[in-house]
Amino acid sequence: MSTTAGAPASSAPEPSTSAPGADPGPGPARPSSPWKIATASLIGTSVEWYDFGIYATASALVFPELFFPEMNRALGTLMSFATLFVGALGRPLGAIVFGHIGDRYGRKKALIWSLTLMGAGTVGIGLLPGYHAIGVVAPVLLVLVRMTQSLAVGGEWGGAVLFAVEHAPPRRKAFFGSFPQVGDGVGYFLSTGAFAAVGLLGHRALLDWAWRVPFLLSAVLVMVGLLIRRTMAESPEFEAAQEAAEAERDPAGAAAAPPPSATPRSCPSCATPGGPGCWPPVPS
Repeated sequence: MSTTAGAPASSAPEPSTSAPGADPGPGPARPSSPWKIATASLIGTSVEWYDFGIYATASALVFPELFFPEMNRALGTLMSFATLFVGALGRPLGAIVFGHIGDRYGRKKALIWSLTLMGAGTVGIGLLPGYHAIGVVAPVLLVLVRMTQSLAVGGEWGGAVLFAVEHAPPRRKAFFGSFPQVGDGVGYFLSTGAFAAVGLLGHRALLDWAWRVPFLLSAVLVMVGLLIRRTMAESPEFEAAQEAAEAERDPAGAAAAPPPSATPRSCPSCATPGGPGCWPPVPS
């Protein structure tokens, strides 16, 4: 039979979006809390700068006698500080290498690899024999392992800041991005405390074996840092860029070829806080 004239046509029932037992399908992985990421970044950078700081302290307290004993005290200390300077040369290269890894393979992987490399380098220093055991090979190995540290810390700071910023909400990026910088001071505080503790054993014990303890302790700190970093989710911005195929094709090449005037103008601003940032005591 025909329907009544003028009656509105019945509309099809809308499908329910919340039917009981319905499978909503897989959703995107929930990103980690910004607070968790920022705290993990702070802990990771603290470990890295602890490793960096104990080298700076040891270069003043024990390395002149361990690795440059054939020189007078002043020249030996100068050579020891020269190895500290050599380490700074590897940081830009480390930033480029780990920046490439982070842009190509993920921020999380880059941070895990940089922390692993730093830990390996620091423990390696703690296992090095001195000049009296293997001669001139000892300071050469010291410089090589120091470069390993430098490469790692070059990739750590920028990667940690980027990781924290990319997980942060839009109006809190600067706040959460500041957490890794706090790790700088925390790491130096811990490294100074470690050498102050072993220094209580006396200068002879410090030279014989105790100087190795802060370096070997790094293995424990690095393991803690790695366990924390493995629980973090990948950066949501990196995952979005991967899905949209917008990742930089050659980020390492782009970083190696900045605008001509950018690098010279940025160097003084970096040297200003970095130069006086570490003045370890030199015993008379």
